[in-house]
Amino acid sequence: MNKFIFRTSVLAAATLAAFTLSSCSDSNDDMMTDMAFQRTITFENVVTPKDFVESGSFQGMGTAPIISPGQSVSVTFSAGKTQALMFATMYGASKDWFFASQQPGIKLFDTNGNAITGDVSSSVRLWDNGTKDDTTGQVESKPIMQVPNVNASQLMKLSLAYNDVTSEFTLTITNTSGGTANETPFSPGVWAVSNYNGSQLLNSAPFFTPNALSNPEITDIAQMGNISKMMTQLNANTGIMTGLSPALIVVYRGDKNPMYELGKTDNGMGLKDIAQFGNVAKLQNSLKSLPNVQGVYVAGNAPVAPGSKVTTNFNAEPGDKIAYATMFGFSNDWFYANEQSIDANTKGDISSKTSLFDSGTGIDQYPGAGNHQALFGGTPQIESKIISKVGTQYPVPAVQNVIKVTIN
Repeated sequence: MNKFIFRTSVLAAATLAAFTLSSCSDSNDDMMTDMAFQRTITFENVVTPKDFVESGSFQGMGTAPIISPGQSVSVTFSAGKTQALMFATMYGASKDWFFASQQPGIKLFDTNGNAITGDVSSSVRLWDNGTKDDTTGQVESKPIMQVPNVNASQLMKLSLAYNDVTSEFTLTITNTSGGTANETPFSPGVWAVSNYNGSQLLNSAPFFTPNALSNPEITDIAQMGNISKMMTQLNANTGIMTGLSPALIVVYRGDKNPMYELGKTDNGMGLKDIAQFGNVAKLQNSLKSLPNVQGVYVAGNAPVAPGSKVTTNFNAEPGDKIAYATMFGFSNDWFYANEQSIDANTKGDISSKTSLFDSGTGIDQYPGAGNHQALFGGTPQIESKIISKVGTQYPVPAVQNVIKVTIN
């Protein structure tokens, strides 16, 4: 009897203890659930698009900056498929004539995407600016027209060379007018490559518009060989721009960012796919399999153009952190990501925690002008370097002038 009472008492006590422990556990779970929260993260492309991705000037190397008959000058620039090079220089022995190519510039790639090299003199045209009478020099106001009965390619030779690794062209301009009926020096000149947004050039008629009245910038070149006004305009309208890819966001626990590790080579989980092509799928799936990852989210489903933004919600609990990554779209293998760890409960503008990184998986080319970039349907040439912050080799806008990241 006593044994039965004892066993019954022990069973009752155990049952009560189990109930009590169960109640405590349920209470803790409820507390954690009550403390869980949801936030909204937004990625905005704030870059200011400029007409030209690159521009510059050229001049003769003698005491006078002119390019005399028999002399040559070269310019080096980057470009991808669809982009073209526009240039302008005065036909010195005239009142208001200038050399330039047809719009939108010298064609650099053929229909198969192969670089055009060698003699491209057939691209040059001789234009009458229409601001001075060709004989008297008196002021007039006529539209810009090609000069008739003068073969510009006999006065100027244009030759292109190409470096496929860097996607750089070198254009050599040679004054071949010596001994012709139209012998002339060339003035200092200007050149530019129009920005491409993935579907079209931002400026398809750089410098001037044929069959329309001229502008002060090209007029100064055509009448005086003075490039100052044009260079001021070019400097104000030249700059690197970019789209952004959909952004990948991960909620995780611990001290190690599961997306990337600065100073280490790419781990093959999928960051390369984001950095080279803006494809988040592989890294998204890889992150889901990690034990310290609480959740994975994607903001957007298409490229984020300048002036656009993408948003997503994410769920987290106290102690969680977040990390994110999005492609610098007009690059070979660059991505924006948070350099510092971010508490998932943070609110406000966190752009200052964002940096631009090189994934080290593809050889770099000039942003927005590299033929192996996804922007032009290319595939980056393979390299294997550590993940590092993008340096100053190219004039890339400051992070805060390209991307804004906020949490609310």
